[in-house]
Amino acid sequence: MRTTYRRRRRRTALAGVGALTAGLLLTAPQPAEAANLIKNPGFETAGTDGMPYCWEKSGWGDNDFSFETTSDAHSGSRAMKVTLARRADGDRKALITESTDCAPGVTAGKQYDLGLWYKTTTPDANITLFRHDTTAGWQYWTDLKTLDMASAWTQATVRTPEVPAGTDRITWGVSVYGTGSATTDDYTMDQVPDPLPPAQCTGTNDQCANGSWSVLPTQNPVRSMHSVVLNNGKVLLIAGSGNSEENFNAGTFTSAVYDPATGTYKVIPTPKDMFCAGHVQLQDGRVLVLSGNKAYPVAGGHGYEGFKDSYIFDPKTETYTRTNDLNDGHWYPSATELGNGDVISFGGLREDSTGSVTAERFSYAQNQWLPLWQVNQTWSYWGLYPAMILMQDGRLFYTGSHVFGNNIPGTGSAVYDYDANTVTQIAGLQNKDERDQSASVLLPPAQDQRVLTIGGGNIDSNPDAGRLTDLIDLKQANPSYVAGPPVPQGTVDLGGGPRPETGNQGKMYVSAVLLPDGKVLETGGALHNRADPVYESSLYDPATNTFDPVAADPESRGYHSSAFLLPDGRVMATGDNPGNGSWNHNVSIYTPPYLYKGTRPTITSVINQEWKYGDTQRITVDRPIAKAELIRPAAVTHSSDPNQRFVDLPLSVDGDNVDLNVTNNPNIAPPGWYMLFAVDPGGVPSVAKWVHLTGPSALTAASPHIHAFADSLSGKVSGPGRKRTAQQVSPTISGCDRHYGSANVCVPTVFPPEVRRTAAARCAWLKENNYGRLKVNGADDPLGLDRDRNGTACDKGDVTRR
Repeated sequence: MRTTYRRRRRRTALAGVGALTAGLLLTAPQPAEAANLIKNPGFETAGTDGMPYCWEKSGWGDNDFSFETTSDAHSGSRAMKVTLARRADGDRKALITESTDCAPGVTAGKQYDLGLWYKTTTPDANITLFRHDTTAGWQYWTDLKTLDMASAWTQATVRTPEVPAGTDRITWGVSVYGTGSATTDDYTMDQVPDPLPPAQCTGTNDQCANGSWSVLPTQNPVRSMHSVVLNNGKVLLIAGSGNSEENFNAGTFTSAVYDPATGTYKVIPTPKDMFCAGHVQLQDGRVLVLSGNKAYPVAGGHGYEGFKDSYIFDPKTETYTRTNDLNDGHWYPSATELGNGDVISFGGLREDSTGSVTAERFSYAQNQWLPLWQVNQTWSYWGLYPAMILMQDGRLFYTGSHVFGNNIPGTGSAVYDYDANTVTQIAGLQNKDERDQSASVLLPPAQDQRVLTIGGGNIDSNPDAGRLTDLIDLKQANPSYVAGPPVPQGTVDLGGGPRPETGNQGKMYVSAVLLPDGKVLETGGALHNRADPVYESSLYDPATNTFDPVAADPESRGYHSSAFLLPDGRVMATGDNPGNGSWNHNVSIYTPPYLYKGTRPTITSVINQEWKYGDTQRITVDRPIAKAELIRPAAVTHSSDPNQRFVDLPLSVDGDNVDLNVTNNPNIAPPGWYMLFAVDPGGVPSVAKWVHLTGPSALTAASPHIHAFADSLSGKVSGPGRKRTAQQVSPTISGCDRHYGSANVCVPTVFPPEVRRTAAARCAWLKENNYGRLKVNGADDPLGLDRDRNGTACDKGDVTRR
């Protein structure tokens, strides 16, 4: 039989904006509040279409399948057997019927314990849930647990996440997505008792509501603009020349390793100018650093240049070693890890300052960059630091977040299919050409496949940075961005001290950090190109789609700043490099509100630090927890960390023993080291334990359960273009007019709107922002700042001359 059940395929691909898991509410085991919520749990009552009462056939894709009621039962006289005899793609599953009579009613915010007995002849079987949204109807919710192969009857139990808002019923069953069969019987579903009351506030009321910031007593010794949290809990801070032409000319290239446990820094010899390189953590914990700065721009000549060199930093030895070269130079490249541990990279500037159209692929197995002929090419120019997020089916989503100036042509957002070598435009991104140094993040949990972009501006036209946010649900068949809530406004320092933002003023240079309670901290930023810092932080809650303003970092965090999660649940923020060339060496630490809400839970043991896909891994805790997750450690620069993700771990609980169910899809959680957090019912996280999710060589026999998400895209599709060498890029791509001052200094090509279009007003603005003496480079004076033509801009003769 070769039926495709298109209605089921459509349903699996759809999910409403409210489908994000807000958190798992879990207490110590107690008697369930209700009896089994499943009707006909043992298939004993006959129904229609050859299926038992309250059960229906479901699934999608190209496969040969059968459903049968068998007498090989765990109890009673009947069980359900689903078989795939041939499979190209898709799955088949027997689900509780989607009706008010059969589908169990649920309450938003509650959790439910699910159980069943099963036998399988395939490792490719998973407990899959759907939910009924009161507005959008039935839609896929989540996968909870991969079933181990079993020839004898075996019990499986798992707890659902908190039921999302707007959900009144759910249905579930076992998906079979590989050849073989799954026989199931005796389903159970019980509501979990309400959690105990949350702990009382242990800080001030303000701390419990908004958290607090502190500035560390020891400054960062290097001008770092790249921050990588290592799998030993330390932080690699990469500076290279630190955007200092003097350091570059002297060959002074630096990194530092910060140890949060001791508050100390160790300066690391750095072999090349890794200023504005790309970086990503490999699955073994080493850090791959690609390209960097070959040359600073010259007035009237070339712009920045990217070299082909690539290095690996080893956290164990705290040293760099060189890899083979990239095929092209890439100053400001992307770097995204794929599900097999490889790394793919796009964009940046070449050795001649033109834009690179060469895609690069690092083979983890071969420990090298692949030659050009082995890498699929569309010859597309993706810009600088294009945010490329790995989707659950292995494609890449370009979010529209980028650096420097306008976005790519078209809609400004796209899905890139590496295997098919096609690019499909995605609609809906607001004001696409003013999303320069916005932040994009795959929202918690990664299984929900939703992305949020925050803020942004444009360093070329230099308008007031905006408050726009955009949200996309990649589970939809034809996803598009929808407008999110505006970023809260803070205060902005335009010279003379901070004042409240007005109108539509927002910020660029945004940092977005995933927190273990499932919220997102957005912090830092500035109103204009390397000027006018904005002091504002807020917590975005994916469950409610709202921002909650919290305490703001007291330090300016504009260009070349970054913020990232530490293993103890705090957030570290560093850097700021305004246009006058100075650098902020102060480091801030944010203590979120959840750390003022009582004693933290403790993970007392992790039975096995080495994890495999589809595993069930046991931990012990000192008291009841609400949820557990893996958070990938940061590798962030220029508002960009496309590999940041929060992976939900559905739970099965037996007292202090908690079994964690690991996704079997490496595209949901690419291989590598992760921080494992356990979170109590009040949202208070443990200190993280490090676990190693291993790559393809250690995969279980199970295949990834990949769903038919984003499978009906309607945007414009383009394949490989004509082979070409490069994209022409303006030498003023960084928004700086190199006719004035040194390469360290960024005199804007376009001044902020508040500055009047007169030379005197421009000079006053430069003085207020501490630019100091500005030499005029060459004979040209495009901004009219050297009216007395003495070779120095904005000196006394220039501001008094009429």
